[in-house]
Amino acid sequence: MSFDKEALHIYDTTLRDGAQQEGLNLSVHDKLTIARHLDDLGVGFIEGGWPGANPKDTEFFALAKKELKLKNATFVAFGATRRPNVKAADDVLLGALRDSGAPAVTLVAKAYDRHVDLALKTSLDENLAMIRDSVTHLRQEGQRVFLDAEHFFDGYRANRAYALEVIRVAMEAGADVAALCDTNGGMLPDEIADVVHDVLGATSARLGIHCHNDTGCAVANSMAAVAAGATHVQGTLNGYGERTGNADLVTIIANLELKKKKDVLPQNALREAFRISHAVAEVTNISPSPRQPYAGVSAFAHKAGLHASAIKVDPSLYQHEDPESVGNDMRMLVSDMAGRASIELKSMELGVDLKGDRELIGRVVDRVKEMESRGFTFEAADASFELLLREEATGKRPSFFTINHWLTTTERGAKNSIITKAEVTVTAQGKEITCSGEGNGPVNAFDNALRDGLNQLYPELAALELTDYKVRILEGRLGTGAITRVLVETSDGKGEWNTVGVHENVIAASAMALEDALTFGLLRQGRKPE
Repeated sequence: MSFDKEALHIYDTTLRDGAQQEGLNLSVHDKLTIARHLDDLGVGFIEGGWPGANPKDTEFFALAKKELKLKNATFVAFGATRRPNVKAADDVLLGALRDSGAPAVTLVAKAYDRHVDLALKTSLDENLAMIRDSVTHLRQEGQRVFLDAEHFFDGYRANRAYALEVIRVAMEAGADVAALCDTNGGMLPDEIADVVHDVLGATSARLGIHCHNDTGCAVANSMAAVAAGATHVQGTLNGYGERTGNADLVTIIANLELKKKKDVLPQNALREAFRISHAVAEVTNISPSPRQPYAGVSAFAHKAGLHASAIKVDPSLYQHEDPESVGNDMRMLVSDMAGRASIELKSMELGVDLKGDRELIGRVVDRVKEMESRGFTFEAADASFELLLREEATGKRPSFFTINHWLTTTERGAKNSIITKAEVTVTAQGKEITCSGEGNGPVNAFDNALRDGLNQLYPELAALELTDYKVRILEGRLGTGAITRVLVETSDGKGEWNTVGVHENVIAASAMALEDALTFGLLRQGRKPE
């Protein structure tokens, strides 16, 4: 089947529903950037927000008219039906939808009689008239109209006849689709399927599905609705949304294309899913979930040695899909659970050829297990593991410098100011260098001092930046004398790498991780070790 965005609508509502997530605040520029990413993914419809309801969305729609050039998606404005006892042509918010420049509009309407009574404070008949008038008016103005039947499933349970009448009225007035909304997110897949099947039989409407994730079933509920006959699926990228979020469109799309063999995106667009999922996460400034299906960095990560042995023979034995189908990668995690196959596969991933040397691989396995028993972890420290591999393979650890001595001091000065200094002595290229630095803590001061001393010999270090620093206490029973694990993430602007250090002293542990970070960074720059 060739791609046809009308055959099964993929409708994204990240810019409105997703933006309601706690801690997620999108600027107008953010919304424009995300819209372009969504268009690159190839979704059929992008809901931009509610013009006229707030200044930000009004500004966004004004800019979108001039700046947003979509290749794949249709731009959609969101709004409500007219107010009670007001003509549609005179309703201010409907006017904003008319003037939005969006070729399509989604109207939210009450499908639950209790909401009509308590929230709208109007009659059931007037609510139906509001739906009919609003859809008819926008259709006459030349816009395509979708209906979001809010709280539909709760309304169906309370008053099936009225909920069905909402759908019938909307369709008779000219709506293309009636999306059944599980607004409170309380439904389960079998219940969704039964209701969708019944509504299809009773109304012959084109139905959509809009699910929230309060039962953890948003994706499953969306898939159940499609299986029951819905041909319009709403969701948000990465499952952003209020409370526990909305249905994750990345997972839904991958399920539909890979499991159900439905072509819902342009050809090969699904291979951009990982990249776009993470690009949008950068814009929202919300760390992506590593365990997100398909697009999480752990989605195709393997740790157990038994799994690795099977994957070495055939990756499909422990992977439900080829990670490349969504633009992701298989990763091998090195831990005390690792066996020979794990080490061999991981070394191949890192580009270190162990040449099938069973004795060498055995030494690496034993060393990893011994070091992890002391608190090291290599699951999240690939750079430190690669240095270990190189050391075992060549008999010598890659080295550009040796730290001979360090001293850190912290004092409270005038007006409660805190002053932290570090002094570090290193040997590099046959020279002993003593350097000093200040920072907002002993580790930062140590890092600044070390770089200051080495920059004159290795100017490449100026491009390196410490981007993350994590400390974990491993043996709480020892209190302030506990063993400390430090993980450091470093970037050179082209990529990131992680290193680890373990010691009873947090600064000593940090020094280990920083030494590995700078050493690995110089290797990336093409420097040859001393």
